[in-house]
Parts: sequence; C-alpha cells; structure tokens
Amino acid sequence: MPTDEEARPPSAAVWLDRRTPPHIATLVAVSAVSALNMNVILPSLPSLARHYAADYAVVALAISAYLGLTAVLQLVIGPLSDRYGRRPVILGCLAIFLAATVGCMLAPTIESFLAFRLLQTTVAGGLVLTRAIVRDMVPIDRAASMIGYVTMGMSLAPMIGPMIGGFLDETLGWRSVFAVTFVFGALVAALAWADLGETNRSPSASFAAQFATYPELARSRRFWGYAATAAFASGAFFAFLGGGPWVATEILGMSPSALGLYFGLMALGYMLGNFLSGRYTVEVGLDAMMLVGGAVSCGAILAAIGFFASGVTHPLAFFGSISFVGVGNGLLLPSANAGLVSVRPHLAGSASGLGGALMIGGGALLSAVTGALLGPGTGPWPLLWMMLASTAAGFATTIYVIRVRRSAGPAGDDA
Repeated sequence: MPTDEEARPPSAAVWLDRRTPPHIATLVAVSAVSALNMNVILPSLPSLARHYAADYAVVALAISAYLGLTAVLQLVIGPLSDRYGRRPVILGCLAIFLAATVGCMLAPTIESFLAFRLLQTTVAGGLVLTRAIVRDMVPIDRAASMIGYVTMGMSLAPMIGPMIGGFLDETLGWRSVFAVTFVFGALVAALAWADLGETNRSPSASFAAQFATYPELARSRRFWGYAATAAFASGAFFAFLGGGPWVATEILGMSPSALGLYFGLMALGYMLGNFLSGRYTVEVGLDAMMLVGGAVSCGAILAAIGFFASGVTHPLAFFGSISFVGVGNGLLLPSANAGLVSVRPHLAGSASGLGGALMIGGGALLSAVTGALLGPGTGPWPLLWMMLASTAAGFATTIYVIRVRRSAGPAGDDA
C-alpha cells in the first residue's frame, strides 16, 4: 500500500512542502547561489593579494582552481544523487559550503584561504542537480522549457555578482563579500530544507554500482552529441571571459567601469534566450531550438568579425554583437541540457554531472588558451576565431545528434 508521499504525482509541487518536488523558485535560488559564488569575489582579488601579501597569480587560483575543481566535483555529485537522492546531496553540499564560507572569512593565511575557497566548490551541487531534478519531474520537452526558466532566473547572479562584490569590497572590505554570501547561502539552505522534496524515485543499489553505470552513458552516441553541443556552446562564452576584457581595454580603450556595464549585455542576451526557450521549446521542440540557437550564435560572431574587419571599433558594435551569442546560448543550452539528462533517465544525475564537467572543464581550457593567444599585434582575431570555431562545432554536433536520434529511435537504443 503506497504512502501519501508515494501516491502523489511526481510533478505535483506544493510550495514549502518537502514531501513534494520543489517549486521553480527554489530551483532558481539553489542555482543562483552557486553561480553567484563563482564570480562575486572577482573585484576582491587585488584586495586579497594585498591583505595576504601574496602574488596576484597565487590569489587568482581562487578562480582558476575553483573552476577546475568544480568540473571534477560534478563527476561525483551526480552519481551521489542517483544513489542517495537529490535532497540529501544538495543539503549536504550547502552545509559544507556555508562552513567553508566562514573559513574564508577567518583564514589567517593565503594557503588556508585557498583551501576553504576550494571547499566552497561543493555549492556546484546546485548547478548539477537542478537539471536532474527537473528531468525527474517532467518529460523531456517540458524539461527544456523549465530549465530555460530556471536558467533565466539564476542568470541574474553572474550579471550582478561582480557589481555587488565590488561595492562591498570598496565600502566594507573583502570579508563583507563572504559575509553576504554566507547570509544568502543560509537563506537558500533554509528554503531548500523546507521546499525541496525528493524527486529521485529509483535510487541505485550502491554508490559503486552507480559509478559502474558510466560506461552505459559512454556508449550513448546521443548523450555525447548533446554533451558536446552544450560544451561547445558554453566554450564560446568561456573564451569570451578569457579574451573579452583584454580586447575591451587594449583595443577598444574601455575603462573598468564601462567594461562592467557592457559585460551585462551578454547576460541580458542570455536571459532573453532562456526566456524564449522557456516560452517556445514545448511547441518548437529541442532539435529546432538547438539549431536556431547555434545559428544565432554563429551569426553574431560573424557580425563582430565583419565590424572589426571594416574598421568599426565602437564598444557597442563588439558587445552588441556578442550579446546575441548570449541569446543563442540561452536558446540552445536548456534543450541540450534537457537532452543529455533524458537519454538515460535513470542516470539523470550522473549524466548531468558528466555533462557539467565537460562544459566547465572544456570552457576553462578554452578560456586559458584564448587569453594566452591574445597579445600585442594580434588584434581581436584570436578571440573571435576561437569563439566562431566553438559555436560552429556546437552547430555541427547539433546536426549530428539529430541524425543519431532519427536513425536510432527511442532514447536508450542509440548505443
């Protein structure tokens, strides 16, 4: 005889009832705290270097090492949630994150600060598991739509994070950045405790058995197609993070404050794309949305190349064009993410973790390579060609995954 909780439909979310799946606002908040923590300390890096009397390159590990460990950690968080459930893993990740945030505020040396900063990467569970939770709750087309709305809401965090961090650092000191992050994280943890019901109704038998299922994912051509599409689309954004500031300051002569404002255009474009994805994916379908998103991104970068080639160097020409890469990614990524967690629904957490690791790990590599290629005499071309190559590769893998889907039949028959 099923209990009331077991008898309730998986998609019947009730606000602040942890016996039911979470409200979309809870998923946005859990994702946002992870996105915010990634970049809120960017303006504080010089302050940290001065406080600890450390080289800037060492302090910068708070970003580069953070991204690298985030990529690795996603490989573990996904299988953990498939074995033990989404709720306990997210709550555990948030608890470790809060303790690590306090550690960052009180760290006496740069070494201990970096150690606590790396512990903060556990908050990446929010980014990984919201995708899996959505797939637990709704079918694949609705999953893409819901992921679009979740991403649209949480994309505010990386847009305003550096602005908040800069203001706090300038007025109250760098420790205030971590204090505010702790308060926000504690509020999100309380919300998750009250509202985030378990959605994994078929946990695996053991953690080792869950890791043993990775070969099943590895054999799926469709999973790799969706994962590659998401990774290449994200790669264009990460390449922009690695090279955009250099182009803006060295070629366009922009001030740091102007750069911060123009950077918001890409985030606004990403929000618009996610809104359109949430609104239209159910009607249009995953394949069409991915194709349109890839085409928009490629066209945007070609426009930026055309502007520079013709001598138009106004910041709006560059950032205005790149903002449409944000629109394209907002259209493409929710569908790609919904696809990669839907190929093997019983492995949604593992698929989300592996896909997320590929996106962040590959993106961090592209960011580093792009930054290394730019220098005196190169102009903006290494950045623009790298972004174009990444988006074009994503468009090609979209076509590949569509061909695989059409030839293979139902998900699960594409090994």
